[in-house]
Amino acid sequence: MSTLHVFFVSDRTGITAETLGNGLLTQFDQFQFRRQTLPFVNSIEKAEATVDYIDHVAGQNERLPVIFSTTVTEEVRAILRRANALFFDLFDTFIPALEKALDAKSTHAAGRAHGLSDAARYRMRMDAINFALEHDDGISTRKLEQADLIIIAPSRCGKTPTSLYLAMQHGLYATNYPLIEEDLEAQRIPQPLRAFEAKLFGLTSDPERLAQVRGERRPNSPYASVQQCAYELRQAEGLYKKAGIPFVNSANMSVEEIASVAMQEKKLRRQSF
Repeated sequence: MSTLHVFFVSDRTGITAETLGNGLLTQFDQFQFRRQTLPFVNSIEKAEATVDYIDHVAGQNERLPVIFSTTVTEEVRAILRRANALFFDLFDTFIPALEKALDAKSTHAAGRAHGLSDAARYRMRMDAINFALEHDDGISTRKLEQADLIIIAPSRCGKTPTSLYLAMQHGLYATNYPLIEEDLEAQRIPQPLRAFEAKLFGLTSDPERLAQVRGERRPNSPYASVQQCAYELRQAEGLYKKAGIPFVNSANMSVEEIASVAMQEKKLRRQSF
């Protein structure tokens, strides 16, 4: 498999460049990508140093590197274009067309996508993250009525990453609660959640995958055995079906995919920051 160096270059955090670039790179399975993010390239001096570094990498490899850039300053972009690499810039590609279509000039302000340009939206996201952390894995049941979504599942099925993703990316008050063996055996919803059944969303997995994940935490334990994992998953799915709780198998799904399915099932408003 051919190796290709990829650089995400930005005058701010680089998150937008990473999102754009990684989305496009998923379509090319024939390469092994070596990714590197170069944030805060916001001056001529930093741009020139970045070009020197990328040119050095280009000289060590047969294939030209790829640059995904989100830099709003034309002077910086002009320098980056000189790199011995394939150069793709979000602003080069879309801003001129948008300016023409909207008959308006862009602000060319850096950091708008992941900065503090909208304080209210930022506070909403921070509040959602704090809520997710406070209620992670059933630590607290305080103010559960405020939750937009409550994810339930046996241990290590992906509850925490999904809750945090929903909070960070969409500002949703998402929390999660573990299904312990007593609840699974009795086929009952945990007592603190019974008033909030409409907010519940379940996760399951494959026994072998769950055993692998649990084994990284507690190797060679009954907790991580395939038999125990199969039992808990079977009981969890039975509970979901009995209570009419929508659920997905998280074994081969990304956290983004799990979150999207949960939001669609619960008709939650998608909000990007």
